Amino acid sequence: MLRLALVRHAPTRPDGRMTGRREVDADCAHPAALDRLRQGIGALAPAQVWTSPARRCLQTCAALGLNARILPDLVEQSFGEWEGARYDELPDLGPLGTGELARHRPPGGESFLDMTARVRPLLDGAKDDTLIVAHAGTIRAALSLVVGDAALSFAAAPLSLTVLIRAGGIWSVERVNCGGIA
Repeated sequence: MLRLALVRHAPTRPDGRMTGRREVDADCAHPAALDRLRQGIGALAPAQVWTSPARRCLQTCAALGLNARILPDLVEQSFGEWEGARYDELPDLGPLGTGELARHRPPGGESFLDMTARVRPLLDGAKDDTLIVAHAGTIRAALSLVVGDAALSFAAAPLSLTVLIRAGGIWSVERVNCGGIA
């Protein structure tokens, strides 16, 4: 049995704009949440730690005292031309089901399906229990191993913990969005 523990980075300082792959700082001034997360991680005792190269993830690793291997494929979904746009400037896509939303590709960006195609080989290739510090999109890509496109329905709060288990090549969810900051 293999365990993947996924942590969403600390909250970013809101600027009212789409973040995606933009480099923004994490607000790591949440000692109680960081302590709870350290305890949860300690109970799992992962053999290795991976992180997205995004500054907010590296800052979160530092705040947790983690020495992580940087894996570029763990970076957040690219929202292309929407990156840096104010939220009120984003187009209204109307009511989309999770399958349609998973296929939707912002101009110059990648769809959720593109992202899962990038992230899944890393997750499937893990040989030991692994802790991953990354983004909400990365966590949803991991959840898609179990629930497919319905993973887009899950929340991933900052500094939350999600755990998946692989046994005999089959993935299951142990817990989702535990702890974190609302």
